[in-house]
Amino acid sequence: MNAAPALSDENYSYHGDTRWQTNMSAAQATAVAEDKPIVVYFWTTWCTYCEDYNREVYADPAVQSELDDFVKVAVNLDSDEPSASRLQRTYNVNYPPQHVIVTPDGEVLVRINGYAETSDFRSYLEAGKREYGAR
Repeated sequence: MNAAPALSDENYSYHGDTRWQTNMSAAQATAVAEDKPIVVYFWTTWCTYCEDYNREVYADPAVQSELDDFVKVAVNLDSDEPSASRLQRTYNVNYPPQHVIVTPDGEVLVRINGYAETSDFRSYLEAGKREYGAR
C-alpha cells in the first residue's frame, strides 16, 4: 500500500476526501482568524495505517464534519523540508501515524498516537474541541 496523498500542491495535500494545509505558519494564521484549534497529522508514504486513515477514517462523513471545526495540517515525515523536522521535534513524534491537536499558538490539547478507529478518532476530535473551548 502507498499512503501518499492522491493530490498535492505547494500548499495542500489531500488524504482520503480531506484537504490538509502543508504550511504550519499559514495554518496558525488561519486558526487565529477563525478561532479554531489545529489538528496536525504526521504521515509517511510507507505507512499502512496512514493508508487506513485515508481509506476508512477520513472518508467517513461524520469525521469530515468534525474536521470542519479544525484547521488541518498534514506533515510528511518523509520530507526533507526543515519545517517537517522542526514540527516532528516540537511535538515529539517518533512514528506515523500521529495526530496532535493544538491551539493556534502550538499548545498541545490532545495527542492521538497510532491508528484510531473511526469512532475513537471522532472522540479524540471532540475532546480536542472541548479542551480548546475550555481555555
